[in-house]
Amino acid sequence: MSLFEDNYFTIEEPAEGIFRDKGSKFVAYAYPFTDEGQLKDIIAELKALHPKARHHCWAYRLTPDRTVFRVNDDGEPSGTAGRPILNVLLSKDVTNILVVVVRYFGGTLLGVPGLINAYKVATQEALEVATIVEKTVNDVYRISFDYLQMNDVMRLVKEENLLILSQQFDNLCVMDVSVRKLHVNLVVQKLEKLERVEYSYIRTI
Repeated sequence: MSLFEDNYFTIEEPAEGIFRDKGSKFVAYAYPFTDEGQLKDIIAELKALHPKARHHCWAYRLTPDRTVFRVNDDGEPSGTAGRPILNVLLSKDVTNILVVVVRYFGGTLLGVPGLINAYKVATQEALEVATIVEKTVNDVYRISFDYLQMNDVMRLVKEENLLILSQQFDNLCVMDVSVRKLHVNLVVQKLEKLERVEYSYIRTI
């Protein structure tokens, strides 16, 4: 992702795909995925769902700049499962996504080319039915202001089409807003011009 890109593609909700070859069945599960801590639970869930499956291979990509990824062959020959799954994610240019392919062995060895193809096609099938959505990279800012400045702040929020994530109105008002990365400098300049208004960067989402 270049410095000027602030958008990325991911999937909206979980999706499944199936591929069969010589008696073996490959079931692909694609998940929206932003936290590596979820991985163990998802794998455990799939192992409980498919106790007789031979392999649970996976790959994921994380972060809007698409730099974080991992693959796992789960006992399949090296490079025949996790990498083909990841290659589909790369070719579709999706991130914040996990794909786990569950394999039932059918008794006939597929060989390296057969395995690579099976894991690739199963993943493609899942992504074909998934809803791929474009998202923007946003910074969250916390704005603190006197109640009397409410109109000025709300005008800015409306003008810049900011998403309010949380708000608390009292004598001192606090509001968390989401600002698209490309628009941050402009919004900050406008905040600077408002009297008795303070702001701070919280995180990127």
